[in-house]
Amino acid sequence: MFGFGGRSLARAEKKRWMPSSRRREYALVKTLARLRPEDCQLSFLPARKSNSRLFGEESWVTNQGLYLSISIMSIPCLSPHAPQGLAPNTSLANGSATLIAVGNTSRSEFIKHLKRYSNSTGQFSFPFVETHAVSAVRIRPCSLTGCSEDESEEEGDSKTTPFIHSEGATFPWNIDGELVEIANEVLIRVHPRLITLYGEEVEEAESSVSCSCI
Repeated sequence: MFGFGGRSLARAEKKRWMPSSRRREYALVKTLARLRPEDCQLSFLPARKSNSRLFGEESWVTNQGLYLSISIMSIPCLSPHAPQGLAPNTSLANGSATLIAVGNTSRSEFIKHLKRYSNSTGQFSFPFVETHAVSAVRIRPCSLTGCSEDESEEEGDSKTTPFIHSEGATFPWNIDGELVEIANEVLIRVHPRLITLYGEEVEEAESSVSCSCI
């Protein structure tokens, strides 16, 4: 998770003295109150092109813009807060991952998107949310030199203004519930058939295993 998921975890890690449930709630509320998008270049390789001989530039889809949240998930990621999973259509058996990119929007609309994970479907049926089945994702933040992050909250509920980072700044990532600070672009690839799994009822197992990413 890059953006909202990474920043929430970064704030939670600073409050390790709190009980876990209270720490999570504090981090989510604080991050929502200071919600800002990241200006970055998002590129992905659609899963249907995963049989290409090389990850050539001509196969990549690239967008430049402001994103509140970017998630790449290879399992549904079930949790008490998302009973159907953060990526319900993802499966271990299909050799791809799900890219969920949430573009810049108002705080109220972003909260509506988050709430739909807990009690209903349609969390992706917003004009600012896009999902893709992918075999690779590249995220390249657009850092601006000579500036620092502006944490001030703005009046109103219009689209939020982006974080402004100083040169050499790091970006918080939530990687399977672990905080990782990364200064450069990140390339994520799906490697199907990398290991061999033995078992039965994969779909049944996926419907019961939870994650700790949120």
